[in-house]
Amino acid sequence: MKKYLTEYRLYFKKMLEAEGTDLHKLMEYHKSQIAFFQHERLVHLIVTVLFAVCTIIALVVSFMTKELVFILLSVALLCLLIPYVSHYYFLENQTQALYDDYNELFEKINGLAYRSHSQTKQKE
Repeated sequence: MKKYLTEYRLYFKKMLEAEGTDLHKLMEYHKSQIAFFQHERLVHLIVTVLFAVCTIIALVVSFMTKELVFILLSVALLCLLIPYVSHYYFLENQTQALYDDYNELFEKINGLAYRSHSQTKQKE
């Protein structure tokens, strides 16, 4: 997913700057891509939260019972939780960047659009 999202943003930037691009079609396509990435982000949020809940439960049980099985389970879940949080963080930030891309396209078509804080920092 990271590769796909990164490549899509590069493709979008290239199409935005290319001469002869139908910007209205690009906007519709971009809206559908945003919807796909929002869905992906929601799924990863649910999985990440469930993993975090399972990790906390396993940690509590391992502290209460001091059984090796639960300690190992807690460590394993913690080791898996870290990449899940990292991946969700990436998806969240890139989805926000897609909104900025959409605003940039909207501004190019209509002459006005909301500028987020990150967009105003980039222009300086």
